[in-house]
Amino acid sequence: MTSREGSLEAPIRHPVDWESESFNDPKALFDELKRVFEICNGCRRCFNLCDAFPKLFDLIDETPMGDTYEVDEEKFWDVIDNCYLCDMCFKTKCPYVPPHEFNIDFPHMMLRAKALKHKTKGTSMRDNVLSNPEKLGSFVGIPIIAQSVNAVNQSKLGSVLVEKTIGIERDAPKPKFYPNTARKQLKSHIKNPKDFIDGDAEPGVVLFTTCYGNRNDPKIVEDTVKCFEMNNIPVVLSDTEKCCGMPKLELGDIESVAKAKDVNVPELHQWAEKGWKIISPIPSCVLMFKQELPLLFPNDEKVQVVAEAFMDPFDYLFKLDKQGLMNKSFKLSLGSVFYQVPCHLRVQSIGLKTRDVLELIPDTKVTPLEKCSGHDGTYGVKTEYRKSSVKIARPIVRKLESGDYDRFTSDCPMAGAQIDSIQTKGVEYYHPLSLLRQAYGE
Repeated sequence: MTSREGSLEAPIRHPVDWESESFNDPKALFDELKRVFEICNGCRRCFNLCDAFPKLFDLIDETPMGDTYEVDEEKFWDVIDNCYLCDMCFKTKCPYVPPHEFNIDFPHMMLRAKALKHKTKGTSMRDNVLSNPEKLGSFVGIPIIAQSVNAVNQSKLGSVLVEKTIGIERDAPKPKFYPNTARKQLKSHIKNPKDFIDGDAEPGVVLFTTCYGNRNDPKIVEDTVKCFEMNNIPVVLSDTEKCCGMPKLELGDIESVAKAKDVNVPELHQWAEKGWKIISPIPSCVLMFKQELPLLFPNDEKVQVVAEAFMDPFDYLFKLDKQGLMNKSFKLSLGSVFYQVPCHLRVQSIGLKTRDVLELIPDTKVTPLEKCSGHDGTYGVKTEYRKSSVKIARPIVRKLESGDYDRFTSDCPMAGAQIDSIQTKGVEYYHPLSLLRQAYGE
């Protein structure tokens, strides 16, 4: 019996045993898929989370006897491909997660299936491109190429061409590319931990800029630095930074996740050992270091140390306020703000700290909605999933358009772009750290 059914035992997650032989055994995988799907069929509490569950239930309902074991195994891949590892079923819906005897971790089972598919069938050219934002950004970030790509993405003809040739939906939001990256703009903040002698000063924060923040939206990174420096928190950037690995994880390419970990973790570990906290303006990247890497590499002590040091930026500021140390010299109010709470922030189980900090600003009211945007990494831009993606986001758009809001925000800028691409009311999107900087009058 889980905590959702009255037990005092909290849900737990077991490490992902991805290096074992059985993990990549097709028969063992499909036996487990059928076991879990049969339990899901009898429960159906997750029917409204994403498209994976409706597709599963439709497959079962279409069999003569409504039996999971009658479904053609090959059809299960449609269920698997529609899971984008948001973790919301595990965190908010499933009554059978460990320590329940059924021992169901649906997202990790989907990861296992994706890993088998990656190992046996490889990855398409489109998915390789989309899952390597660092390499893509490095190439597209060349000034003349960036101008051309941005122009193509913004034109109707270019969007149609991209859809036909690559499979990226013409109406899906596409990020801009900036040659002048955040790390270039903040070059003076790039430090080595050896520059700080222990005891010389109070530790501050290491800012993990992320692929998106570095190359697609440098302003978010700049705003993060400004907000923390307004609170007298030293901010540094590490010498080296690679993609956190979340896009590769969503494809089941765990080997590539391991390679990224082997670059990022030793670098960040040096700071964590000195007592520095690590933050990132993108919830998925925070989650990757706080949860996914420790579950994938449970015996790596450095991974555990870095995980303990990683924090959501608003969780950090919230704690700073509780210590009476937050700068509340706000010059502007934000008015009425609609706030979409991203899935990868919700599953961190830290509460609505973004809302709580923004509401410290006088005459500011934040209305949160804990609903998935349907963007989910690269899912929402792919031609075959765009319709499902928009359907998932509709409740958010309806809520946004039904109110009288001055701005809307989401900690995930990709979720913000998704909502913005669907809404018709014209309420402007800002990252919450950009809103906080506005309130400081900077």
